[in-house]
Amino acid sequence: MRDRPLIPPAQDRWDRWMETPLTVTSLVFLATYAVRILGHDLPGFARDLCLALTYASWTVFLVDYVVRVRLSGLGLLRFVRHHLLDTVVVILPLLRPLRVVSVYDRVQRRHDKPRLTLYARVMAYAGMTASLLGFAGALTVYAYEHDAPGATILTFGDSVWWACATLATVGYGDVTPVTPMGRLVAVGMMGVGLALLGAVTGSFSSWLIQAFTRDDERPPGDSPGAS
Repeated sequence: MRDRPLIPPAQDRWDRWMETPLTVTSLVFLATYAVRILGHDLPGFARDLCLALTYASWTVFLVDYVVRVRLSGLGLLRFVRHHLLDTVVVILPLLRPLRVVSVYDRVQRRHDKPRLTLYARVMAYAGMTASLLGFAGALTVYAYEHDAPGATILTFGDSVWWACATLATVGYGDVTPVTPMGRLVAVGMMGVGLALLGAVTGSFSSWLIQAFTRDDERPPGDSPGAS
């Protein structure tokens, strides 16, 4: 398997500089999307403002993507092949927290000692990703389901309950989507739920194993605080 190309210094600086602005932008995107779906009684100008902010947020991600393609020096096709997750984020900016995958990859490469802060960061990102995607999935399903014939998801509360059960891979079945879009969202959330649970449990288990392995291999009489 071929190694991923090294990130040029200019692209690395751009990525670090844009990390916080892009995270804020994804939250703005999600907030305006939520207002448009849940704000049934909003006046027209308010809905138009939310729509404008939604498209503006999307534009920020598109500009960032174009700049990263230019700085990478790979060309568009090679960049897409090596940065598939970033391409998905451009299509759906609210999925930006899914870049936890890159953090999880960094954890797996560190076998010398347990790095609690890094493992904790993976679990924190996974929790944030689950929360954001659960909320976004609940919004999307509610938008398509609440007035569909034969629907069981009639309120946003029903949709949130369904999203929690789906992400946790429990699947109570008391409320289920009946529209094609609702079922498509459900399939995606099932896969994401399994991936997030695996990332959290895998990271925590790896840290515990490495911590106890170091304790077992310590020479007799060598206390943890010994210099």
